[in-house]
Amino acid sequence: MGLFDKKYCDICGEKIGLLGNRKLEDGNLCKDCAKKLSPWFSERRNSTVSEIKEQLAYREKNRERAAQFRTTRSYGEDWKLLLDEEHRWFTVTRARDLADANPDILDYTALTGCRVDIDESRTEQMREDADGKEVSYVPPRYEYSYDFDIIISVNHPYFDEMRFRLNDSSVYIEPQSTVQRPMMGQRPMAGQMQRPMAGQMQRPMPGQMQRPMAGRPQPMGRPMMGQTLNVAPVNFDPENSMEYRKYREMGDEIRAALQQVMETARGGAAAQPTAQEEAAPASAVAAAGPWVCPACGGQNSGKFCEYCGTPRPQ
Repeated sequence: MGLFDKKYCDICGEKIGLLGNRKLEDGNLCKDCAKKLSPWFSERRNSTVSEIKEQLAYREKNRERAAQFRTTRSYGEDWKLLLDEEHRWFTVTRARDLADANPDILDYTALTGCRVDIDESRTEQMREDADGKEVSYVPPRYEYSYDFDIIISVNHPYFDEMRFRLNDSSVYIEPQSTVQRPMMGQRPMAGQMQRPMAGQMQRPMPGQMQRPMAGRPQPMGRPMMGQTLNVAPVNFDPENSMEYRKYREMGDEIRAALQQVMETARGGAAAQPTAQEEAAPASAVAAAGPWVCPACGGQNSGKFCEYCGTPRPQ
């Protein structure tokens, strides 16, 4: 077949437009069918037509779960971790309408781990000298930026990781502290150094020589009493930023919540009865034995099918 020959989707059979083909290992996939795949799935090009059909069948069953999902706990702002403690399901999504968006709904037992990844980038700030050239500050000054990612490890047939960002834009921090020249009669705090502002000259200590900045004459004079001066920080700590702490604490909260989910899946916190179970008479709880799901045929003992989420028949 030539490059511009007509191609048809091996899933739905529809004609594929010029830029709409999504190549599979042994066939072609249209962009509309590709949108139905899991958003966490990244092995499309290495998948066969048969494997894609299997995943799309799973995605249709997942849609039923998404419609039944009832959020009991939510974490995050843009991307959110949602928990359904009744069904013991969780999902990660930006959508408000789960039934329409069809995010992957996972059992608690699918969760294998979680970590918070804080990515730091550093950019040197420059200044313009007397000749109009960009030069470094002395000592160098930097602006730092941070991004906060959650990486959830799962045991799933179509993906093994759910990674999403907590902050919708990078957190920028310019670690430039300020000190104030003491007023008349005051003494600077121990360990503080004072730097003159640009264009001013600091009075040298006895026995010291003052060197003017390269290319720029320095007028005589001293910073005025009570004037605030910029000083390069000795120990920069991003925790001093309120925005940084906000997302770091958000990540810690999500990690702690998922740790609890794993403990629940292992049977630790799972032994705690729900409010409905506590209110039910002992005879009703005792009568709850094993049952077969009418939808998928799975063997169960709880109030919902652990395979498809169907409620226990009354």
